[in-house]
Amino acid sequence: MSLDTRPPRQHPVRQVATPRERQAERGMPSRSLLLALVLACIALMVVDRTSGDESPVAPVRRVVGEVLGPAQAGVSAVLGPVVALPGNLRTNDALREENADLQARVDALEQEARKAGYDDNRMQEWAGLGQMSTGTGYALAPARVISYGAAQSFSNTVTIDAGSDSGLRPDMTVLNGDGLVGRILEVTSHTATVLLVVDASSTVGGRVGDNMENGMVEGQGGFAADEPLELRLLDDTVLPEKGQTVVTWGSEGGAPYVSGVPIGEVDKVFEDLRLGTYRAVLEPFVDFTSLDLVGVVVPSGGDGVIEPGAFQ
Repeated sequence: MSLDTRPPRQHPVRQVATPRERQAERGMPSRSLLLALVLACIALMVVDRTSGDESPVAPVRRVVGEVLGPAQAGVSAVLGPVVALPGNLRTNDALREENADLQARVDALEQEARKAGYDDNRMQEWAGLGQMSTGTGYALAPARVISYGAAQSFSNTVTIDAGSDSGLRPDMTVLNGDGLVGRILEVTSHTATVLLVVDASSTVGGRVGDNMENGMVEGQGGFAADEPLELRLLDDTVLPEKGQTVVTWGSEGGAPYVSGVPIGEVDKVFEDLRLGTYRAVLEPFVDFTSLDLVGVVVPSGGDGVIEPGAFQ
C-alpha cells in the first residue's frame, strides 16, 4: 500500500472587484470625471449666453453647423415624407370630405340656377295678379292651369286646380296678370273648366278707349297670332283707332264678366264698304299658349283670396 505524499491542491481565491474597478473594466468614466464634464458644460453655456456674438464657443458652433448642416438636411429630406405620412393621410381624408361638400353645394347651386327662370316667372305672375287685383278692385282666388281642352272638343278651354270647395261656380270671371282669360263653364269639387275668350263661341262686351264706346268682342277659335279677337262697335259710325285699349263692359251682377278688365288693344281696323261699318281686330293682352297662374273674381273676405292692395 502506497501513500500519496503530494501536498493538497490549493484552490485560488477570487477577489471581488470594487465599483470603480467594474466601471474601469466596462470603459465607463469615473463619477469625478462625469461631474467635471457636467460642470464644464454648464460653464461653457453660461459663458456662451453672456458673451453674445463674442462667445469663444461661436467658432466651434459655426464649424459644427457647417459640418452637420448638410447631413441634417439630407436626413430631413429622406425622413420628412415618412414622418409626415400620417398627417398627409389625415389631410387627404379631410380634403376628400371638403371636396364632397363643395360638389354637393355646386350641384345645389346648379339646380337653383336651372330653376331660377321658372321661379322668377312665378314671382312675376304673382306680382302681376296682385297688381291686377289692385287695378280692378276685385278679390281674386288664385289657381293654376293644369290642362288644356282636347282638340277633338272643338273648343278652347283650360282646366284649373280649384273648384266648388274653393267657392267657385259657373259664370265667374277668370283673368291673370295681363288681362281677361275667360269665364268658368262648369266646376267639380277640386277643378273648374274655363272657356277662353278666344273660343269661337265666346262673346264679351267691351268698351273702347277714352270715349268708352261699347261693342262686342268675339273669339276666332284659335291661339295663333293670325286668329285674334274681333271687335264690332254698336255705333257703326265710330272708327276705332289703332292702339286703343279695350276693357270689359261688364255683365249684370258681374256674371259672367265683371267690368273694367283689360282685353286687348286695337291692332287693325277694316271698313265694310257694303254695309258702311267698321270692324276692329284686337291683339289680346293674354298669351293663351303659356297660361299658368290665374285668378277667379270672387267675393271679398274668403280664405286664400288676393284682396285689392295686397301686393302694395
